[in-house]
Amino acid sequence: MVLLDHLFRRLIRSGSLTVTWPSGRQSLYQGSEPDRRHGAIRIKTRGAALRLALNPELAAGEAYMAGDLVIEEGDIRQLLDLILYNMRWERDNPARHLTGGRRHWLTRLAEANGRARARRNVAHHYDLSDRLYQLFLDDDRQYSCAYFFDPANDIDTAQEDKKAHIASKLLLKSGQRVLDIGCGWGGMALYLNRIADVDVLGITLSDEQLAVCRERARQAGVADRVRFEKLDYREVGGTFDRIVSVGMFEHVGRPNYARFFETVAERLDPAGIALVHTIGRADGPGETDAWTRKYIFPGGYAPALSEIMPSVEKAGLWTTDVEILRLHYAYTLERWYDRVQAGREEIEQLYDARFFRMWSFYLASAITAFRHGGHCNFQLQLAPRRDTVPITRRYMERIEDRYLARRDWLEAAE
Repeated sequence: MVLLDHLFRRLIRSGSLTVTWPSGRQSLYQGSEPDRRHGAIRIKTRGAALRLALNPELAAGEAYMAGDLVIEEGDIRQLLDLILYNMRWERDNPARHLTGGRRHWLTRLAEANGRARARRNVAHHYDLSDRLYQLFLDDDRQYSCAYFFDPANDIDTAQEDKKAHIASKLLLKSGQRVLDIGCGWGGMALYLNRIADVDVLGITLSDEQLAVCRERARQAGVADRVRFEKLDYREVGGTFDRIVSVGMFEHVGRPNYARFFETVAERLDPAGIALVHTIGRADGPGETDAWTRKYIFPGGYAPALSEIMPSVEKAGLWTTDVEILRLHYAYTLERWYDRVQAGREEIEQLYDARFFRMWSFYLASAITAFRHGGHCNFQLQLAPRRDTVPITRRYMERIEDRYLARRDWLEAAE
């Protein structure tokens, strides 16, 4: 416990943290910088305290899941907000690298997502109960960063706005063939068909998602134009006018970046456009934390832009636009977290209390990564030719407004 006490004293520079130790003794860690943030926890066992001191990035989540770390005031989101605020990514913050080691060779090995491993990794996360995702996602089940014209918007509005924002960058024309790499539950593919009269092939490695996608296409009466297959991106053949990939690139793994963009270049028509939307890092190359890698996204990694671009260049693709979304995912995750808390009873019935705590920790830690860490989102528009898209961005706003107006008209008609 001496080690953990020393860690807390070094860490808490803003706000305060009250810790009740296994013996019942309490310690208050008060930062010299005034801040409203406060946390209070109880550590139930000496073993948990030792593990927290030796490997906090893994042990914190495990202790919370096991019930060995109990939140005495507030909730896990407030606690992690306090901790990660003190480790926030700012040049003048001496504690921003206080915990965490670099294990490049181990994590690179974990990201070597061959086809068999990629399927296992996807099943680990996306083949969970369909009801779980219904409980916290929007009605269209968009499991990626939404787009907030107003931070007060609800999640359904923000996800609809995200789809329009992405579609505006694709310059879609009726009858075009679109490939959706990592199609999720089919929402983007169905949206593009609906607003632009295009044919879409959506690919996923999740059996659960595939079943939902095909049923949604059947119910919409477009199964002949919006098809879904269980395919790895490396297995797709043919040529497409447009390629879109939203929230999938995080699962590619750094050893496979070159292959991914080579595939995009090979599958894309010479006059085509691709849009890749991914979580990224503003703070440069790093590592997926041990807890997330073990329990949530095995094989996953959010890249820095500097790690992506060499493979884009090698594939011979023009980067025709880059947009950085900074706080949009924090707003998205906060709404997901609130919905998970509201659905606690049902989630615990689906799984158990440990799973509920795990999912809460996952979302709460992700919020802090976008609020205080170096995480953001990248949208990369790519093309084989330099003159495929207009030389200014004004077309995006015009197209986006047209799609949004159509949505408003459809809602009014209903």
